[in-house]
Amino acid sequence: MIKLLKHLSVYKWLVLAVIGLVFIQSMSDLFLPTLMGDIIDKGVVIGDIPYIWRIGGFMLLVSLLGATASIIASYYSSKAAMGMGRDIRQKVFNHVAKFSLQEFDEVGTASLITRTTNDITQVQQVVIMMLRMVISAPIMLVGGIIMAVSKDAKLTLVIVAAMPVLIGTILLILKKGVPLFQLVQQRLDRLNLVLRENLTGIRVIRAFNREGEEKVRLKKANRDLTDVSIQVNKIMAFLMPVMMLVMNLTVVGIIWFGGIRINNGAMQIGDLMAFIQYVMQIMFALVMASMMFVMIPRAAVSAKRINEVLEMKPAFLDEGTQKADLEQGTLEFEHVTFSYPGAEKPALSDISFTAKPGEITAIIGGTGSGKSTLVNLIPRFYDISNGVIRVNGVDIRKASQDEVRSKIGFVPQKSILFTGTIADNILFGKQNATHDEIEHAARTAQAEEFINKMKDGYKAEIEQGGSNLSGGQKQRLSIARALIRKPDIYIFDDSFSALDFKTDAKLRAALKDETKDATVLLVAQRVSTVVEADRIIVLDEGHIVGMGTHQELLDTNEIYREIALSQLSEEEIA
Repeated sequence: MIKLLKHLSVYKWLVLAVIGLVFIQSMSDLFLPTLMGDIIDKGVVIGDIPYIWRIGGFMLLVSLLGATASIIASYYSSKAAMGMGRDIRQKVFNHVAKFSLQEFDEVGTASLITRTTNDITQVQQVVIMMLRMVISAPIMLVGGIIMAVSKDAKLTLVIVAAMPVLIGTILLILKKGVPLFQLVQQRLDRLNLVLRENLTGIRVIRAFNREGEEKVRLKKANRDLTDVSIQVNKIMAFLMPVMMLVMNLTVVGIIWFGGIRINNGAMQIGDLMAFIQYVMQIMFALVMASMMFVMIPRAAVSAKRINEVLEMKPAFLDEGTQKADLEQGTLEFEHVTFSYPGAEKPALSDISFTAKPGEITAIIGGTGSGKSTLVNLIPRFYDISNGVIRVNGVDIRKASQDEVRSKIGFVPQKSILFTGTIADNILFGKQNATHDEIEHAARTAQAEEFINKMKDGYKAEIEQGGSNLSGGQKQRLSIARALIRKPDIYIFDDSFSALDFKTDAKLRAALKDETKDATVLLVAQRVSTVVEADRIIVLDEGHIVGMGTHQELLDTNEIYREIALSQLSEEEIA
């Protein structure tokens, strides 16, 4: 929590202003009971009406001063807390942006969203309270005790008797409640995860008539969160009634013993009234402190979760400085081995090949053979265990990630589009591209036809995740996004799977001219897609088991021949 509070240093002048204003407010509140006591003893009892008006008017001015200070302090504390929350949220986002896919897999997207939103909000709320109450509560407590003693020292023994009961109650409730706060945040993570899966996977859920089962799963996650939240709130709910009971019993005791002292002439009525007000202020200071004790543990849990993200070091840091411009378009794997964290065996073992400009290198293999893993290593989404990957002759670990990725046009297996227009999504590959470049990329990707049929053309809005487009349309826009970049290396990770054979053939023909000076790495399931490749790499369980042209592999490689026979007839193969 303290680490996050250091972000308030940017707003030190606001914080100092809040401290000063809260001090003025607290002193105003402490001064009012004394003025009230004076009105009763020197005005009401004696019947001095002008004195009552004079001191009453002064009380109004003091009250107005306190109220003004309170309003401005609330504004400044909110401004500082919200600003701090914004800064932390930005820092978390920037830090997460440096993560490799390994860290995303480790923490989980749903948990990262919760930590960036709900957890930071918890910290913001407690900072607002702290800026007000951490200053106010001690002043009111200490000042209230001093003023109460000044009115009647013996009567303060009633407060001394009540204090241990209040403090003991607060500590007992906190001991029971604090361990549950961590569980609340974990259950919130789980609910966020289930909700996210249900909303993003709604089509699959409906297609398989799984609405009932998913409702049960969501209901369970919701119930788990509700149960632990109710459990926490039940414990915390005891706090206020117990404190009010002790407070009221204390006031009864003060009135009882104060009445005796007034009857004996040891105390005046006005002093008793002022004493009661100071006792109420002392008790409310303790109530405020207890509220802080309730909120701080929960915020501390949230702060710990935020710090876990901020302290998480990426699997690899961007330390490279070399330029990847030596041999434009070359891609080289040299004895590359890669294992996922915690995996029993490598996902890729001893992978070696070289792809050059003007060549198409295709990768084919069964499900789980390591095709997508291999292409994910090139933009350095994961770091290799052994070996070297070179882009344009430079080890990708010795060049900056931005430098390496600027040479690559990547079309992922799952087409990801963003909210905005079609033009915006294509421009994602090159922000300063002209409209002619956008149209050329769309035309090459065979997307122009369906774009022109849309009402607003290139200005047509794409819904979240591209839900208003078909799978093939999304793939073609993803390809256009890569083409507009005009990179040295194109990576197509099974990027034609949603296209019909006619569109697939037209697209590959158009890509020949567009990519003739670049290196093309093509991952595919269809043999028809890789037939014309200059080099076909056959993967099986993370190993290269064959490399050559289509005809060479048909003649020499049993695994490739099996794949080909499963898709093509003997006549087509011949």
